[in-house]
Amino acid sequence: MIKVKFFGRTKLFEEVESEPLALASHAALECYKAEPPVMGEMIDVEERLFNVGHHTTLQHFYFNFNVEGIAVGDVTLGLHLCSPFYNSDQRSGRFCSAMFDNPDIEKIMDYIKCFWPEFCRRDIADIEAYIRTQIQIYQRNLGQASSLAAEFIRKERPFASEKYIAQNALKIAQEQMRMFVPVIFPTGLDFTVNLTALVALWESAWSPSLVFVFDEMVRLVLSKYPELGIFFQEERRRKVGLWKGIFWPDGSVEKRRDSFGIKIKPGLKLLQLDADREFRGAPVERMHPVDKLHFTPELMDSSAAGLRTQVEISLATMGQDQRHRTIGRSEPFFTGNFYLPPILQGLALEREALFSLREWYDLNVPINLWVILAPYGAMVRYKKRGSFNAVAHEQAKRLCWCAQEEIYHLSLSLRQAVEKKRGAKSFLLKMFEPPCFSTGKCAEGARYCGRDIKLRRKGKYFPKRKV
Repeated sequence: MIKVKFFGRTKLFEEVESEPLALASHAALECYKAEPPVMGEMIDVEERLFNVGHHTTLQHFYFNFNVEGIAVGDVTLGLHLCSPFYNSDQRSGRFCSAMFDNPDIEKIMDYIKCFWPEFCRRDIADIEAYIRTQIQIYQRNLGQASSLAAEFIRKERPFASEKYIAQNALKIAQEQMRMFVPVIFPTGLDFTVNLTALVALWESAWSPSLVFVFDEMVRLVLSKYPELGIFFQEERRRKVGLWKGIFWPDGSVEKRRDSFGIKIKPGLKLLQLDADREFRGAPVERMHPVDKLHFTPELMDSSAAGLRTQVEISLATMGQDQRHRTIGRSEPFFTGNFYLPPILQGLALEREALFSLREWYDLNVPINLWVILAPYGAMVRYKKRGSFNAVAHEQAKRLCWCAQEEIYHLSLSLRQAVEKKRGAKSFLLKMFEPPCFSTGKCAEGARYCGRDIKLRRKGKYFPKRKV
């Protein structure tokens, strides 16, 4: 079951252990007084700040939580779906995918029984059978997938050592094979929010598990700071019912069993692209190791212009996509497609992929449970909007070969779309250059992928890749 721990808060004054309402009062009085206020001088925070919307004064105080046992789907389609006002570090599917080797199915079933008790009074054996079948597909093919990953690494990365291959072949195989794994599997993360963001998330919670998580966060906060109870009023909580999501382009749920498909690459459409002259390029040292694009006055024009796209990607890659919170996203919907990455193609697992979709689509369960029973490979479509600075930050990370294969190809598609629209000499293509392309040196240190960096000057540097 989900466990939430609160283990810290921000201290902005070294000599004073500041309480949240004292900090808010100090911030407000800093605005209202000509002289510096004294820490501890209080005002009516509820009436003078919260109720009238002077909320920046409440955002100097942060809460840090560790959340364990929450479903991956309740992060991707929950904690990380709408709000950009958080910082989180989630357990890596690449580095921790051994959790699929001997999964505790009973814990997953307990999760379902906890949050959907009315449904679980009926027989839920079909859910357990579905989960077990998906894991069996993963486990049965993992050995061959690892061997194939090693073969692909040797072909694509001539400078990868045998040690590198031994360390990474299984990780990459797990990363691609998890397309069959349901996103209801448990994960963990550290999650940091400020006070007003926590209030907004608590009021907006749209699924049974999110209601529980934010109730727990608020309970832990109020146990330490009971005076903050003035901000958490039950009558302001979401009253329109739990989010059911949009599952097809026309918004219907009934069509969800009508069609299935296999995609071997992510989909991307370039919907809008602002003028080249509005983009301000920056040398790689402005982005690595610390990204200073949003902190540099000369680059402010790139924060006022940008581009819009529509993407179709797997749930696995949607989770990666959410790491860039300066990008805006629309509500997602499932398309009925399954993403089949290169290793799965090499193992001819198309039939298993279609079987997985049908098994998932045929589950007769509540909608907000159905979405987190989806396999990682189930594809979603949504629109994105980002400034040039936000896109430059995002793409520098994604065209590195240490990025997972699907998200690399999504970025490659965007680069190609911009090049097609503006030409091969467009200055905008500077946004789509990993550090090794710009400098000739790998920025990943010991994680160097083994590709031939010299090709940046004499060959195709952005090829299709399998791993």
